[in-house]
Amino acid sequence: MSRARIVPWLRLTLRSACNPYRARCMEGQPQGLPNPAEMENGTAPREEEPASEAQETTVTEGAAKIAFPSSNEVFYNPVQEFNRDLTCAVITEFARVQLAAKGIQIKVPGEKDVQKVVVDLSEQEEEKAELKEGANLAPGDQPRTAAVGEICEEGLRVLEGLAASGLRSIRFAQEVPGLHSVVANDASARAVDLMCRNVQLNSVAHLVHPRQADARMLMYQHQKASERFDVIDLDPYGSPAPFLDAAVQAVSEGGLLCVTCTDMAVLAGNSGETCYSKYGAMALKSRACHEMALRIVLHSLDLRANCYQRFVVPLLSVSADFYVRVFVRVFTGQAKVKASASKQALVFQCVGCGTFHLQRLGKASGASGGRVKFSAACGPPVAPECEHCGQRHQLGGPLWAEPLHDLDFVGRVLEAVSANPGRFHTSERIRGVLSVITEELPDVPLYYTLDQLSSTIRCSTPSLLQLRSALLHAGFRVSLSHACKNAVKTDAPSSALWDIMRCWEKECPVKRERLSETSPAFRILSVEPRLQANFTIRDDANPSSRQRGLKRFQANPEANWGPRPRARPGGKAAGEAMERRRLHQNKRKEPAEDPVQRAARLKTFPCKRFKEGTCQRGDQCCYAHSSPAPEDHPETPYQNPPGPGVAAGPGVD
Repeated sequence: MSRARIVPWLRLTLRSACNPYRARCMEGQPQGLPNPAEMENGTAPREEEPASEAQETTVTEGAAKIAFPSSNEVFYNPVQEFNRDLTCAVITEFARVQLAAKGIQIKVPGEKDVQKVVVDLSEQEEEKAELKEGANLAPGDQPRTAAVGEICEEGLRVLEGLAASGLRSIRFAQEVPGLHSVVANDASARAVDLMCRNVQLNSVAHLVHPRQADARMLMYQHQKASERFDVIDLDPYGSPAPFLDAAVQAVSEGGLLCVTCTDMAVLAGNSGETCYSKYGAMALKSRACHEMALRIVLHSLDLRANCYQRFVVPLLSVSADFYVRVFVRVFTGQAKVKASASKQALVFQCVGCGTFHLQRLGKASGASGGRVKFSAACGPPVAPECEHCGQRHQLGGPLWAEPLHDLDFVGRVLEAVSANPGRFHTSERIRGVLSVITEELPDVPLYYTLDQLSSTIRCSTPSLLQLRSALLHAGFRVSLSHACKNAVKTDAPSSALWDIMRCWEKECPVKRERLSETSPAFRILSVEPRLQANFTIRDDANPSSRQRGLKRFQANPEANWGPRPRARPGGKAAGEAMERRRLHQNKRKEPAEDPVQRAARLKTFPCKRFKEGTCQRGDQCCYAHSSPAPEDHPETPYQNPPGPGVAAGPGVD
């Protein structure tokens, strides 16, 4: 063997022999900080050193108390407290429904009495069920109950796929009764270490089990019916698209799947092709973009569930702040899966006036013998050009065209939160949002907005009560939407809606001479309305949530609120990340021009009024009062006499 081969072989042998000795020497000793040179070159070890107590911040939210590092190593956003409170309320009612079928009643802290909930039963059937339940109980026996913080053997098995600090899982254990176990999973070793400390800090180790694994692999390992989770909560940083396929397989029959999407720029239409690659649908830029985002997420969930002969049933879908949140139940049934095509629709939206039409992908019709026949739908519902303004249409979707909520379930959650307002810090906002949701028209997808309708025809904006009253006087239904403050959700056809706006324009006329003949406003107003609108205010035009002054659309909760920077190993402090974000704002805009430079630049342009002899500013004029000497034709110099009372500038005879 040559010397060139022997030396590397000896080095490798000695290094492998020294590694076990080095590991035995490092046992029980704290690891030192990596070499700064290694950190700069990106060769530092991946394991992060546990942060000291001085570098951590303790936060109390709900009944949980957690510690998380001040640096941005583990993700935490306090603005999402509404999201976590709402999730605890929804899972509590879901547990109440599920355990009631097993004869178990749950005890929620703050509730006066143990409430019984019988699902989908009329009053007579409810009385029969109570009599039957009383007959099964022996004298002296008490019904089984499940309390907060106790292990319920027949309770719910919960998975939080991306737990970060473990706050949400710990709150489940301390605030939601009827749980069997909570698996708090995260792929980051630093996050799992922090979770273990927070679990011990809150004394919930008997319920919460930290786990370090890839969330997708963990859910794929629980596909068997006996190993599935009853509740799966996914709240990732950005899009949950990579986790949806595994989630719809790992949730139990009739189980609850909770999904958060914070990539609203994609779902709101800023990048339609990216939305298609993640969710299988094209998003459009629209005033109804927030509800469209909810329907795209539901379509994506149902599409992935259909691959495994499963389908979803939405319980609650919420658009709040900078994210959307959906709660769906997942069931199995080949016959029901066939109806999924008729639940999806394409959207034709006019680029001029914003009018939209929905086209179902499938058609379900009744057949002989009570059977349902499925076939392809016929369309499209629009002409090549918009019937109102003559502009073209954009095509979006597919998206979910069925109701977004189960109003009975939403009513139970609202009743529970209203009866126990001290349970959550954001109870007031939960009441307001759920109240608006119960007032929404469930069978009317998408909506228009007041400012959209008025700006299209260039007229003043009517009040919300005036437009709602006009629609009610015309015999149509109308409601608000929790997704937008100025939303008008109505079953009126677009022709009737524009007739009402034409009638409003007659009361507040628009200067027609300022409108272009090709503009949507000119073409819409050039047609006489066939419907005579009545704008007299009706009592039922003001919704109940608005009359009671509920907090339906909250103001900014804090300064610089919104999505936080992504957590990174050994990440920089949150304040440092925010400072970097502030420095990068408006970096593509041109800096403000210096006043002296601007004055010098304007002096290079000749004054038009000086040429016409009408400029009275003299030396105070910001433009030049002298014509440059022509270069091409010196024999015919351009001469322009100065205005009256104005001295001739240099270069002027």
